[in-house]
Amino acid sequence: MAKELVSLQFLRSPLQNSRHLLTLSPPSTLSLRRPKPPQNPIFLRRRSTTDPHRNKTSHDDEGIPPDEVKTIAKFKSRHNYIRVIEVSRKTNHPLAGSRLLLLDNPGNIHSISFLLKTLTGSYFDVFATLPPIIPPGPIAVLGFGAGSTARLILELYPPEIAIHGWEIDPCVIDVGREYFGLSKLERDHKDRIFINIGDALNASVKTGFSGILVDLFSEGSVIKELQDPKVWKSLKCRLRNRGRIMVNVGGRCVESEDSERDGDLVMEETLKAMSRVFGDKLFVLTLGNGNDSSVALTGDLPDLDAWKKRLPVRELSSYVDMWKPYTEFSLS
Repeated sequence: MAKELVSLQFLRSPLQNSRHLLTLSPPSTLSLRRPKPPQNPIFLRRRSTTDPHRNKTSHDDEGIPPDEVKTIAKFKSRHNYIRVIEVSRKTNHPLAGSRLLLLDNPGNIHSISFLLKTLTGSYFDVFATLPPIIPPGPIAVLGFGAGSTARLILELYPPEIAIHGWEIDPCVIDVGREYFGLSKLERDHKDRIFINIGDALNASVKTGFSGILVDLFSEGSVIKELQDPKVWKSLKCRLRNRGRIMVNVGGRCVESEDSERDGDLVMEETLKAMSRVFGDKLFVLTLGNGNDSSVALTGDLPDLDAWKKRLPVRELSSYVDMWKPYTEFSLS
């Protein structure tokens, strides 16, 4: 772990864990911002080597000794540079006891799990608010990772809900089974979880999906295909009547391996492509006061009070009031 550094910044808005944070760095300790009270979840940010503001740390930064943070798996697959990092439960920090799946170079979080709790304090929890506002039927998870989204939905909701996941890298699924409890999840919910290896954009079921959760990143950026309206039109055709799509569209905290794929610009282009297909039935939830990822939702805005009442745990209700029409969306 001597060459890996995680930078964490604590913000006030409800969800602040993003898909992009790790960078290789010379220091031999894990640098973590001092935790705020538990009600303020964390924002994980990939540290930049080009932006001086992102490299700055406050005077109260603390280091966690290397023996409390360790890499338990590291290898290259055909599609990814894969790392699994474990944070000790003894650490006095919100990430204590977590495992993180890092992909790409230098590393972006694609899954997070805790041994003793279900919610992640991340955008995965926003994904878990989708089931109450869609019709009965299968839910697709495009960009399955190690199964963070699937775990939340399967453990929080009744057995009528089934997950169909797509992941292009079989090694990522193997890591999920080995280190993130995916094998147990499959055993415990064998009639509710179906994992497919292949291109997520080809995902389909005969009866159509009631909901589609899209979390597709490559090389630290939302995949280029999602800036094409034709792709969204195709995905829309795979929904049941009144079905919805919820998407992690990235944001300014995303620092791509390609310097020309600015996080904000890619997010804007993705939302623009979606708006050409969904029109005014497109809503955006912006996290971290505009400094973290944004999530998009299609369809009419639901009755917010009814939505909150149908959520399985109260902690998820804070996200419901954060949605705004795309026409009112602003990066400022």
